[in-house]
Amino acid sequence: MMRALLTAFVLSTLTSAPLLAQPAPPPQTQQPAITVIGEAHKSVAPDIAQIEAGVSNMAKTARSAAEANNLAMGKVLLELKNAGLDGKDIQTSRLSIQPQYAPSNRPGPTDIIGYQASNMITVQVRDTARVASLIDTLVQAGANEIRGIGFRVADPSKVLDDVRADAVADARRKAEIYARAAGVTLGAPLVISEDPQPGAMPMRKMAMAQSSSAPVSPGEETLSVTVLVSWGIKAP
Repeated sequence: MMRALLTAFVLSTLTSAPLLAQPAPPPQTQQPAITVIGEAHKSVAPDIAQIEAGVSNMAKTARSAAEANNLAMGKVLLELKNAGLDGKDIQTSRLSIQPQYAPSNRPGPTDIIGYQASNMITVQVRDTARVASLIDTLVQAGANEIRGIGFRVADPSKVLDDVRADAVADARRKAEIYARAAGVTLGAPLVISEDPQPGAMPMRKMAMAQSSSAPVSPGEETLSVTVLVSWGIKAP
């Protein structure tokens, strides 16, 4: 009887005792690395242009101004169509009718002397060699506002893919210089991160003279890519 009680007491003591804490695993050490920034760029000729132009006119009443403006813009659109432009490449960008006030140095409301109607369109030109002739067409058709022209590359992704490869090659070149200087061997890349805003060019705009036969030069655009690369290193 006493032996049974003693056995039960020992078992109870063992099961109620707290478990010993397990030793924490050793902290993982970060792999040695060389981190550099690689850059590359390439200049290419733009292959698409946008012309911002329109018609602006004054009249005594808002209705008269709007009717005259619609008539003038209709002629401009017809001439663009006759020049071979697709309707999808012509977009209205701004349409407004605003009262015009008589000049006055006295406080208080001034008299309305007329209304100005304005209709601006954006014309997308898929052949940059036609830009000058289309400006002539716009002016001769009655467009009395030529706000400007912009150039860009229609599909920069193909060019950017080559630039990305060049940027990584530039990063490797820099990392190898550091590895030789430090007496270590360059390993595999651990991280490759591209700048979220590569040089996917915004439309480059230039002002245009209010006359036909204006010289137009699209020039070149530069596409750029910046990457951050961490390369693992090995001891010699």
